[in-house]
Amino acid sequence: MAFKLNGKTLPIDRGFTHNEITYPRQWLRQASEENRTALGITWEADPVRADDRYYWNGELDNPKALEDREESDINGSPLWVQELNNSDPENPVMVDTNERLVTKGLKSNMIAQVKNIAGTMLASTDWYVTRKIEKNINIPSNIISKRETIRTECNRLEKVLGNVATIEALIDAMNNQKWED
Repeated sequence: MAFKLNGKTLPIDRGFTHNEITYPRQWLRQASEENRTALGITWEADPVRADDRYYWNGELDNPKALEDREESDINGSPLWVQELNNSDPENPVMVDTNERLVTKGLKSNMIAQVKNIAGTMLASTDWYVTRKIEKNINIPSNIISKRETIRTECNRLEKVLGNVATIEALIDAMNNQKWED
C-alpha cells in the first residue's frame, strides 16, 4: 500500500517535491485527506494475490488447468512416462513406457487431497474394524456413524469436484468441506 503522485510512489516519512514546493518528511502522515487529494496524491492498495493453489504466480488471469492433460512435445507427438533401462550398467538410458505422460489438473489433485483427508480421518478408527475381523468384537455405533459420515462427505466432495466447470466453483467446493470435527 502506498501513496502515489503522478504515478510515482511517495515513501512515508520522506520529504518530496511537487510543483517546486518541498514538503517535509512527516507531511504525508500529518496532512488531511483533503490536502493530499488537492495535490493529486492518491492511495493505492497492494494488489490482491490470487491463491497459489489455484492460480499460477498469484495472478487471477492465470488459472491452473482444471482437467488432466496428456502431454505432447513441441511437434505435437505424444510424450510417454519414462523409466530407467539399466540393462547395460555402463550406459543406462531412459526409455519410454506404454503409459502416456499426464499432467494432473486441479480437479484430480483436489479429489486426491479429499481422499487423503478422508483416509487420514478413517485411520484413527481402523483398529475397530481390525478388531471386529480378528476377534469379532462389535464396533461401537458412534464409530460406525463417524466412519459413514466421513465416507459420505468424501463421496459428496468427489462428485462435486468432478463436476465443477470453473476455478471459482472448485474453490467454493474446497472451502465448503463439512468434515466431522
